[in-house]
Amino acid sequence: MTVDPLPAGVEPLPEPVAPPRPARWLVTAAVLAVGAVLLAVGWAARRPAPVGDRTVGQVTRVGVLPGDSLPGYATGTRAELAALTAGAYALVSFDRYLAPDRLPALLADVEVAAVVVRVPLPDRQTEVVRLPAQLLPQDVLAGMAGLADRKDREAADQRTRAAGTADPTTRRGYETGAQVAGREAADYRSACACVYAAVVRAGPPALRTLAGRAGVRVLDPAPEVTRLDRTVFLPPLPEQRDVARPPADTTVR
Repeated sequence: MTVDPLPAGVEPLPEPVAPPRPARWLVTAAVLAVGAVLLAVGWAARRPAPVGDRTVGQVTRVGVLPGDSLPGYATGTRAELAALTAGAYALVSFDRYLAPDRLPALLADVEVAAVVVRVPLPDRQTEVVRLPAQLLPQDVLAGMAGLADRKDREAADQRTRAAGTADPTTRRGYETGAQVAGREAADYRSACACVYAAVVRAGPPALRTLAGRAGVRVLDPAPEVTRLDRTVFLPPLPEQRDVARPPADTTVR
């Protein structure tokens, strides 16, 4: 593991000897400024959670990085959940994209802090967004409405840029961006099945109950997390089953 739902009451995996659990990184703010470097960094040995002023400039990552084994991730999280002795935050990944109205029942009896959403367009690398959410489904619906407005503005900007360029390749890129943003806006405005993960907090019994519910793929306990504003959550995408990787974007432009 290393605080992104609606992304696990999964069928139990075979019980081979569990590989060592990938541990979380504490990454300096300077490194975080370079997103490509973040994705290239490997897992390191677990460190104690930062305390007091030592958290300044540091971020904890919880979830999976591109290239991580998803079966291995699930096995490791089950072991950590079994050993959990106190209340903690956890990243809950779903086995499919869910609409907001599905969340209250699925996440009952735990405190919800945020959800992770993206519009699952085929062959498109749509934006992954973490939405604050304490009241379900109202906060998620409000967050999606805000995203729809932003995506409308992005689509309009891309169309303006397309109209202002003479280069055919550049124009096609802007036109494609406008189409994708427009589709995202429409889907969010319709309260789409776009939630694939949630960030929750509860005691060990409630977390173990949640982990066993149908629809929950992986529950990743994160007892070292004390500040959500200094945590990056990286849930696996529901459609990926072997190795974690960025959302696909294979359509020819």
